Amino acid sequence: MMKTLVMEHHTPPLLLMLLLSTVGSSFQPALVIEMAKILSENYCFPENLVGMQEAIQQAINRGEIQHISDRKTLASVLTNRVQGALNDPRLTVSYEPNTVPVMPQILPSLPTEQLIRLVRNSVKLDILDNNVGYLRMDRIIGEETAAKLGSLLRDDIWDKVANTSSLILDLRYSTAGEMSGVSFIISYFSDPEPLIHVDTVYDRQSNITKELWTMPSIKGERYGKKKDLIVLTSKRTMGAAEAVAYALKNLKRAITVGERSAGGSVKVEKIRIPQSAFYITVPVARSVSPITGHSWEVSGVPPTINANAKEAVAKAKSLLAVRGAIPKVVQSIADIIVRFYAFTDRVPALLEHLKTTDFSTVVSEEDLVVTLNQDLQTLSEDPRLIIKYMPDNADIVEEGDPALDNVPEDYESLKALVDTTIKVEILSDNTGYLRVDKFFKLSEGTKLETIMAKKVWEPLKDTKNLVVDLRYNTGGSSSSLALILSYLHDSSQKLHFFTIYDQIQNTTTIYDSLPQMKGHTYGSRRGVYVLTSYNTASVGEELAYLIQSLHRGTVIGEITSGNLMHSKTYEIEGTDIAITVPVINFLDNNGEYWLGGGVVPDAIVLAEEAVEHVHEIADLHQGLKSLIEGTGELLEKHYAIHEVALNVSKVLMNKWDEGMYWSVIDLDSLASLLTADLQETSGDHRLHVFHCDIEPDSLHDVPEIPTAEEVGQVIHSVFKVELLQDNVGYLRMSMMPDVGVVKAIWPQMVKQVWRKIVNTDALIIDMRYNTGGYSSAVPLLCTYFFEDKSLQHLYTVFDRTKSTMTEVMTWPKVRGQRYGSSKGVYILTSHLTGSAAEVFIHSLKDLNKVTIIGEPTIGGSLSSGTYQIGKSVLYVSIPNQVVFSAITGKMWSVSGVEPHVIAQANGALSVAQRLIAARQLKKKQGK
Repeated sequence: MMKTLVMEHHTPPLLLMLLLSTVGSSFQPALVIEMAKILSENYCFPENLVGMQEAIQQAINRGEIQHISDRKTLASVLTNRVQGALNDPRLTVSYEPNTVPVMPQILPSLPTEQLIRLVRNSVKLDILDNNVGYLRMDRIIGEETAAKLGSLLRDDIWDKVANTSSLILDLRYSTAGEMSGVSFIISYFSDPEPLIHVDTVYDRQSNITKELWTMPSIKGERYGKKKDLIVLTSKRTMGAAEAVAYALKNLKRAITVGERSAGGSVKVEKIRIPQSAFYITVPVARSVSPITGHSWEVSGVPPTINANAKEAVAKAKSLLAVRGAIPKVVQSIADIIVRFYAFTDRVPALLEHLKTTDFSTVVSEEDLVVTLNQDLQTLSEDPRLIIKYMPDNADIVEEGDPALDNVPEDYESLKALVDTTIKVEILSDNTGYLRVDKFFKLSEGTKLETIMAKKVWEPLKDTKNLVVDLRYNTGGSSSSLALILSYLHDSSQKLHFFTIYDQIQNTTTIYDSLPQMKGHTYGSRRGVYVLTSYNTASVGEELAYLIQSLHRGTVIGEITSGNLMHSKTYEIEGTDIAITVPVINFLDNNGEYWLGGGVVPDAIVLAEEAVEHVHEIADLHQGLKSLIEGTGELLEKHYAIHEVALNVSKVLMNKWDEGMYWSVIDLDSLASLLTADLQETSGDHRLHVFHCDIEPDSLHDVPEIPTAEEVGQVIHSVFKVELLQDNVGYLRMSMMPDVGVVKAIWPQMVKQVWRKIVNTDALIIDMRYNTGGYSSAVPLLCTYFFEDKSLQHLYTVFDRTKSTMTEVMTWPKVRGQRYGSSKGVYILTSHLTGSAAEVFIHSLKDLNKVTIIGEPTIGGSLSSGTYQIGKSVLYVSIPNQVVFSAITGKMWSVSGVEPHVIAQANGALSVAQRLIAARQLKKKQGK
């Protein structure tokens, strides 16, 4: 189906320029002018003609072509010039003195009998093995011809094609045809609705654009969109056949096999240049695909699968065999997931995913695997579920070693087994060392446990700390984990360690601490340091993971191998495809699923250096309790809200008792963990612990009063003042200076800053980059925005260090003129605005003196003290004052100041200016 659009005709300036050019009397320039005229009237890219203006004009002016007497040489030179200017290899100039023009035959005008012979010679159908249709089309039949021979085409071709299971459409020898047939053919391979826009053809000579769409009704049965379609192409495939191949490929309705097509054209004409024996070949129509925005012309159609044209049929057959197997492979994968996948609740969504996956572009088993895996892990939220391509019968490595579950029964064999897989030593500083290379099936009350109790736990019972070396552990039986973990906890504790759900066995096993052991338990108070390497695998990874999850020790070394997936791999019969399915779900003591992957140590170091780091970390752990207690004591003594401090101190010690600080490996990690715990428990983000080898300056932070020579520099660095449009003042404050500093610079500040803005109609105070400073000058600065009457209560400060409650008031007198309370004051804020700057903003906001525009402020502190934790190099910053509103009497929130008008900080100034302008206009109109 075609839709026709008439385009407005524009005469390109090239022609006018050439006709106006000064040329000689020889025939060559005249030839060029006539050639330019032909191009302007016929070339399908008229908008590009301006591009060759300079090249032709330069050639004429330089006289290059005027000296070429040989006609064929001239044709060659003109060809190069035109092609170079327009970047179009189809444009050629030729000299053909003996050519006799031949009128092209219009196909639909032929007698019906001749049409039938032509169609039967150019269209051939065969049915191959496995009901594969083979349709060879050497010519694309146009819409008119198809209408004229509708019954023949339906009976001899389309109805027979419709009954095949898949189809090979052979366009390797198709070098001719009509563009109107493109819609006709593609309609057979699509649904009646919705209609598809498959191509757009612009004809320069008629200045008409035709849109090619699929047809709502056709003669014969449609092939539809479901069955496989393979299109064969070769270097000879040209014209309308290329349009068919290009559209079917990019609609993802067909897979193209063979060679890149010729890169022909919709329509090319050889036009005689008047008064000469020269001809110019010109593409007079062009195609643009609405699907891609590009065209198959010149560049051709690249195949999905490259193959020698002679071998394309064989390649197509093998491809159809692959594609024919897709439903069986998908069904097999679905069956395996249903039977074995441990996350049974996720199975329905996975089956729906397999059912709705688009396999239209799959051309090999590798492609099928990639397509099947798309979104699979995202949908399942499980990186263990994966489909693999495994050619050449690649070995499938199964997890676990069944032999490790079958331990010998006699005492001597058991003892020899323990001696070869377990090593016990006492290292320096009374540190126990336990190396376990394999985990055997170990349960309470067995002979093996008796041997383990005597060989392992008896020698280690009185050591200061314990090193468990898993660097050479390749796995074994998970059944031993609960017993080992029970030895590492107090026998009086009843703990849940982990849970295993086995989908194959349909069993759930809960592993708790065991009430009685043969040997002495190591308990939960002494340090346990687990060493790992890249070779640590399987159950060794489980133990390392549980040590972290249970907060029972510190893992030191390299990230483990990550090969523990609790999965099995199943091959898909008759293919090189396999699926790895998690058949076991491992839930830790918190009820969280562990999906395998490598265990990341608390301290990542080279495996061979891990033992050295144990002593360093163990020494740190010996002093952890006193540092945590010291932090709590400082809070109780200095934090502004005593009840909160008591609770936080208690929480810190509870976390210590629960082993939450075993992950600490140095002072920096301790500072980070303490900061997180302090802030989470108190809800106060201002509490902060930090590591500093040099005593911080903030312990002795006393403001310096500027000298007379420094006053100007201080004013310039702190304040910036401007007079904006409509008599609006702008004051930027970069920090909050101490009151002593303000007093020192006061006279000059009034003269250089305040007098410039005090008589404005409105004032913008920019605090977006003010991160704080000193709050002592806040009352003085606020006073300027109140009338010269009685004192005003701004806020109340409770100081924990002094146990005092102080009402902060405005000053009775200030130097210079007050701004007053009748004019509009606007404060700009950002997420950086903090500390004393917030006190200034909060005070004026509570008393309805300002309009705040921008972002919520940071929520800083009025005053914080920095205190050393014991005699360490750790310090804690503690807010020791709390501020109460003068209006509500409630404590100011630590979440910061909420603006009246929310705006991004970088746009807050323009928002303020628009708001001021609107209010001033309203005020004028009110008068």
